Amino acid sequence: MKRDGDRLTFIYTYNYSEEERSLCHMEMRALFGVEPESAILKSDVEIDPSRSPFIKGRIDIMYEGETVTDIMNQVGQIHLVDETFKIIFVKINDLEKDKKIKYRERLQIERDIGSHIQGKVDIHHPDRLFGIATMGGRWYFGTHHKNKAVWLHPLKKPREYSTALSTRTARAICNIAVPHPEDIRVIDPCCGIGTVLVEALSMGIDIVGRDINPLAVSGSRENIAFFGLKGDVTLGPISAVSAHYNTAIIDLPYNHYTRVTRDEQFAILQHARRVADRVIVITIETMDEMLEQAGFVIMDRCLAKKGELGLFSRQILVCE
Repeated sequence: MKRDGDRLTFIYTYNYSEEERSLCHMEMRALFGVEPESAILKSDVEIDPSRSPFIKGRIDIMYEGETVTDIMNQVGQIHLVDETFKIIFVKINDLEKDKKIKYRERLQIERDIGSHIQGKVDIHHPDRLFGIATMGGRWYFGTHHKNKAVWLHPLKKPREYSTALSTRTARAICNIAVPHPEDIRVIDPCCGIGTVLVEALSMGIDIVGRDINPLAVSGSRENIAFFGLKGDVTLGPISAVSAHYNTAIIDLPYNHYTRVTRDEQFAILQHARRVADRVIVITIETMDEMLEQAGFVIMDRCLAKKGELGLFSRQILVCE
């Protein structure tokens, strides 16, 4: 397998609407440490494509070259004895519009590369899926992993709020909050019906929930159980939290929709400063001054829009 020094390298492709651009780029900055210039990215960071609502697929680079012919000369090393295979041309690339590769040419490239691999082709149920892609004037070939869109499963929950985060937004926020989950403890102290909790738990993130509303706590527990997940959700305010966490995710109660006051919002932020090293704040209001007064430094931010028209927007702030 192709290595960059001693590290594996990968090609990621992703897809997002214009309304999701800001959120997608923030997720990419969190996962990869860079903001991509196009919808294709090369990185030595390994991420399961299904973690993200935006990543379309990943190629584990085995071979690369300046031309497709270079790839064909290398794939002859692949010997598949008992396995079938399929090659897909990854359409997302950074080519200029007038240099885009048309459908018939893509099919021919797939056939030409496939003819150099020693094995049997199966276009319907292959044992191995390979991808060919171009980026930065070079060609890349390797095992292809598709996004399984597991985030689509929790779209319909037993308990829902009209103002709750969308599943896609919640999943992206989890990646922003916890790009690398190992040894990271997380709390969602205003968890509502558990949209973030469901996504985080499904991704293997060590997270606990809390809310002052008993109906929300009940709904959150029901939603978690509905998807076969296990997670702790406690009734009570953030002021009662004594444990310390690496990260807190706070979908701040909105005074447009609840009776929470600015003082109560500020108190939540102060306690978040106390219980967590890093806090992701979701708010419909600009709160820069309040966050600074609570002792936070805003490290990154984006705007997440809800609905096709983007009429309902939230600011997502990474604070330390």
